[in-house]
Amino acid sequence: MKDKFFNYIHKLQDSITSKLEAIDGEATFHEDIWERPEGGGGRSRIIQNGAVFEKGGVNISGVHGTLPDSMKKYFGVEDADFFACGLSLVLHPKSPMVPTVHANWRYFEMYDKDGNIVDQWFGGGQDLTPYYLFDEDAKHFHRTCKTACDKHNSEFYPKYKERCDEYFYNTHRNEGRGIGGLFFDYCKSTDTMSMEDWYNFVTEVGDSFLEAYVPIVEKRKDLSYTHEQRNWQEVRRGRYVEFNLVHDKGTLFGLKTNGRIESILMSLPPHVQWVYDHKPETGSEEERLVKILENPVEWV
Repeated sequence: MKDKFFNYIHKLQDSITSKLEAIDGEATFHEDIWERPEGGGGRSRIIQNGAVFEKGGVNISGVHGTLPDSMKKYFGVEDADFFACGLSLVLHPKSPMVPTVHANWRYFEMYDKDGNIVDQWFGGGQDLTPYYLFDEDAKHFHRTCKTACDKHNSEFYPKYKERCDEYFYNTHRNEGRGIGGLFFDYCKSTDTMSMEDWYNFVTEVGDSFLEAYVPIVEKRKDLSYTHEQRNWQEVRRGRYVEFNLVHDKGTLFGLKTNGRIESILMSLPPHVQWVYDHKPETGSEEERLVKILENPVEWV
């Protein structure tokens, strides 16, 4: 299973980066092949200063070795080895009219001292963070997520949509990071879902990513915007950074397992503002966004 999924994310990275380069039209992805001293490595691809994408990364990794002490405590185990692989992407568009997007699809195995698999699971999801909210874009993104889920189980979309709303929430701000999407974790073999079934579901969601995001980019990338709207985008980006550094499990896992720091922090946008006690103007589109982020919306 680990080889099968690792091969899948290699191909998915290729298809996503080639499509994004075509959309941008100026910038191309810079590729970094890296190795982790404790075992494994990855292939990071970063795009910067493009016509559409100010900064973005589409990274894959496959790492293995002894589970660090901090993670042993987290999982409640003593001696254990692990293998983890996944694709993680974050795209920060230049225009405040185009939403930031994040997606991740991952697979994890844990072994006993004899090398036997004692635990394995899939995780992942995709979510959207707009700066100016076009309702039709939110509906399109969520509809695409629901379509992918419904092919496998009609209960998946409402369940994983709710988990996404709960997970991508800045509790210290009492607001969502964005308008959500899907979030699933610890997807293990059960009486009704084998690991092969989970593989088929996770890859279905991965294959749906471009369909969910690209039409939104193409519709909004050429809209005009003001300096004030760009400032608002940078203020909101600050909330994105806060979530990733305070709450995000993937970031914390990478930092605690001696992950590659450049790959872990590629999710941070290049231009951000933290304005003291910033409040949007009453009745504005900016205020509307903030109010919607306070309570999850059923978009489909």
